[in-house]
Amino acid sequence: MQATGCLGRVDKAMPFILVFVVAFALSLSLMPLARLLGERYGFVAAPGGRRKHSGTKSRLGGVALYAAFVAVAVLAQFLPVERQDPRELTRLVGLLLGATFIFLVGVYDDKKELSPAPQLTAQFITSLIAIYLLIVIDVINNPFTNRPLWFPWFITLPFTLFWLMGMMNTVNWLDGLDGLAAGVTAILSAVLAFHMYREGQYSVTLLPLALLAATLGFLPYNFHPARVFMGSSGSFFLGFAVGALGIIAGAKVATVLLVMGIPILDVAWLIFDRFRLGRSPLIGDRSHLHFRLLDLGLSQRQIVFLYYIFCSLFGLLAMLISSRIYKFLALLVLGAVTLLLLLFVSRKK
Repeated sequence: MQATGCLGRVDKAMPFILVFVVAFALSLSLMPLARLLGERYGFVAAPGGRRKHSGTKSRLGGVALYAAFVAVAVLAQFLPVERQDPRELTRLVGLLLGATFIFLVGVYDDKKELSPAPQLTAQFITSLIAIYLLIVIDVINNPFTNRPLWFPWFITLPFTLFWLMGMMNTVNWLDGLDGLAAGVTAILSAVLAFHMYREGQYSVTLLPLALLAATLGFLPYNFHPARVFMGSSGSFFLGFAVGALGIIAGAKVATVLLVMGIPILDVAWLIFDRFRLGRSPLIGDRSHLHFRLLDLGLSQRQIVFLYYIFCSLFGLLAMLISSRIYKFLALLVLGAVTLLLLLFVSRKK
């Protein structure tokens, strides 16, 4: 009887193990090809620039990330996992179509370097694709009443647009140091996978699990000193993927905000600061928090590990805290600490 029970648990775990192993292996094995293609066809980042890297780096790491995730997301639909939501397939199509569109725009940007206006237009279209295929934030849990709060369409539409476009830009702006954006995305994917599995959304759990494995397969090539960059194709794709998965997971807005709190507040601070100084908020510079910490003397690896630690700690809080009001208080604490840090580093030259 005991042996039969163990075999049953192994059988139930096999789809999850398979998804993780295949996505990781695909991402890891495709990375040398992405590096070679980028160098051969001119999808490269020249030495210097804001990142101050040395040597020419391929910017097609996002190709391996995208290919590994999409291939395994499709594979997951044929695995024997319990499926509950009748609209799951529609949302999956929205996720894959939106990811494909913004990925292709990112590839073009890696070659031609688009201005901010067409980038934002592409993100807007990507978000509309997701919304049309039912990836929407139409309900959240009110932390004060512990009851669901349903939104009318005229709130759902702009809220979802703001969320998805905000996540795409957050991850894109976070991709300034080797291993930073991919590592933070991996942490968020792990937290979302845990939440979905705990709530019995087994089939949907496979999606953030695949994203987690794809980013982990990318990190050996991207960790400092990086041999390949993810480029806009990777950062746009990852931003859209985590934004959409946060919705598909059941509008886990607070969970995503806890894990991504520092990068999100950094983006908000930059926009405010650039407006205050009369500069365009869309023109890049070295005023991002990770660049400021680098200029203060911390090494790339130290900064990246600090981000990993803080994102992991708040991700752990999101997994351990069941009370929504306590999650709300944790968000306030995270916001206050991050704003104090941003205020401190902004006063340093």
